[in-house]
Amino acid sequence: MGQNGDRPVSALDNVVRRISVHLDFDYVVAVVGRLSFTIKSFTITKTRDGTQRLREMPRFGSEKALPELSVRDMIWCSRAYSYKAFRQVSFKGSKKLRDTLPSVSRRALITGITGQDGSYLAELLLAKGYEVHGIVRRVALEDPENRLARLGSMRDRIKLHAASLESYASIYQAVASVVPHECYHLAAQSFVSYSFDDEFSTLNANINGTHFLLAAVKNAAPHCRFYFAGSSEMFGKVEEVPQNERTRFHPRSSYGISKVCGFELTRNYREAYHLHASSGILFNHESPRRGFEFVTRKITSGVARILAGKAKTLKLGNLDAKRDWGHAREYVQAMWLMMQQPEPDDFVIATGETHSVREFVEAAFEIAQLDYREFVTSDPDLFRPAEVNILLGDSGKANRQLGWKHKTNFLELVSEMVESDCQRLGVSLGTPGKVSSSALA
Repeated sequence: MGQNGDRPVSALDNVVRRISVHLDFDYVVAVVGRLSFTIKSFTITKTRDGTQRLREMPRFGSEKALPELSVRDMIWCSRAYSYKAFRQVSFKGSKKLRDTLPSVSRRALITGITGQDGSYLAELLLAKGYEVHGIVRRVALEDPENRLARLGSMRDRIKLHAASLESYASIYQAVASVVPHECYHLAAQSFVSYSFDDEFSTLNANINGTHFLLAAVKNAAPHCRFYFAGSSEMFGKVEEVPQNERTRFHPRSSYGISKVCGFELTRNYREAYHLHASSGILFNHESPRRGFEFVTRKITSGVARILAGKAKTLKLGNLDAKRDWGHAREYVQAMWLMMQQPEPDDFVIATGETHSVREFVEAAFEIAQLDYREFVTSDPDLFRPAEVNILLGDSGKANRQLGWKHKTNFLELVSEMVESDCQRLGVSLGTPGKVSSSALA
């Protein structure tokens, strides 16, 4: 009998034993576990004769009896990501099963969930009905008001797991406890200027962290789809403009080098271990959630501080560096689309337009009706040791295969960021007339 005496063990065991060994048993476990209200209470193990057995029977709830499942039912359960997807399979499986099967949410695991991209991605996945898990450092759980601020009202709908990208044991434990269907690796030391100051920690965290996560997914969730967050900084000293998936990498910082290594690790796991592992080579993407250390947010927050009377000048580095800037909210949609493809691949995500830092500064100050030349100075100490002069992406492949295209233009992005920073400081942009530096003295 089952653990609570509701039905015999052999009824379900005999069904599972007859399923082909080629099925995706992670999905079978998820579906059956949902029916029994205890997803992780049993696993399927391979026996000597090549059949499959339940190692431990689930505890059946008295309010919902597990339906009689035929082999065909179980096969189609294993291929169905969700109840909705399962019901759309015409005449596959018994009507009894389709009517009884509850919703089975896809599970997503996100590293870097507290950052700009991670928070937007979490929003997107929650809206799509995912069960969202995030890996965070333990210190974030101890200081949630500051370190989890970007998650906002989503916080109670996300399950966070304390782990460190520098510890394989903690990463493996997180992956094994979640057994995700999709894993998005966004965490990294991503501030390029800092990577010049501390190359060792940048390389250690970014390279080993990616390797640890890939290995954990391979060993604990081999059917999981894996996304690696590449960067346009991988191109560095570009050999062609625009850059696409075939452009040779020539990184000019330890950050860029670490991303190239992560890209190659991801490709190697795809080819050697047949993981569904894809890389998104994302060009610069900004938003009001961007960190204050990044030049775009430094500019927009600087404008707000000047208007609020909290600053009189703004020091920046190379004003002539050119970047391809898009909106982070749209770029995480491209990440998700990559994970829905039948075959893994790598994609450049960009707007196809380039603007200089000077253009960004000018646009931001014009929104505030200020002349940037009265406030902004270029400080040689803020220049990179090895500059990347122009980055311009060609996302034609993503347009064709993913159906992805950016929507927010350059001026709309700058305006949204300036308005958000002004609102944060209680500054109104509606005051007519030009404000001069002398008026703010």
